[in-house]
Amino acid sequence: MSALVVTAMDEEARPFLQLGSHTPVEVPLGAAWRVEVEGRSIVVLRSGIGLVNAAAATAAALTRLQPGVLVSAGSAGGLAEGILVGDIVIGTSFAYADADATGFGYAIGQVPGMPEFYTSDAALSSSALSARSAGQRLRPGRIVSGNSFVDARTVERVRASFPGALATDMESAALAQVAYLWGLPFLSVRGVSDLCGPHAGQDFHMSVEEVAGRAAHVVAHVVNRLG
Repeated sequence: MSALVVTAMDEEARPFLQLGSHTPVEVPLGAAWRVEVEGRSIVVLRSGIGLVNAAAATAAALTRLQPGVLVSAGSAGGLAEGILVGDIVIGTSFAYADADATGFGYAIGQVPGMPEFYTSDAALSSSALSARSAGQRLRPGRIVSGNSFVDARTVERVRASFPGALATDMESAALAQVAYLWGLPFLSVRGVSDLCGPHAGQDFHMSVEEVAGRAAHVVAHVVNRLG
């Protein structure tokens, strides 16, 4: 198996199942399918939403599977000024939006005893960015993750704490930490379905499944180029 691709929801997993033939895989937590993508075998795991669900289901799956790469895929909320609904964010670094141990000398977003932030694998990120297609914007940058949905009440705090962060989700940082602990190359590809901020409720939205489909095609591009 070349890669374990982790999604939170069925709507995020479904586009991967449409890429090729697939069969169920038994895993301790969540649900999983082996998918054949142009001769490459990947396992798509639906973990459930949130940091703990993502980390627990992934760690449990890793005890049975031996992937060469760990991928976080699906949807995200756009955080930075200039990010657009429909953009694909290729995560380059990851931190926890609601982690604050600064009173003990740690950086904002850092879990004590862990790195200040986690990074994606440079070769995987470069491969993802080469998947450009007409009309599709791929944006490399930081993703922050937390168990709280970022909206008008919290967006300014998150932006102030993480200047320049492009997007926010509820799984990628946890999966980046799991990859770090397991010594696996990591990649996160997230489609922006909505924008965080005071006017997010009035902004144009795109369905989770549609942006997850865009992310899935980028991931397929990367998987097909794995050595």
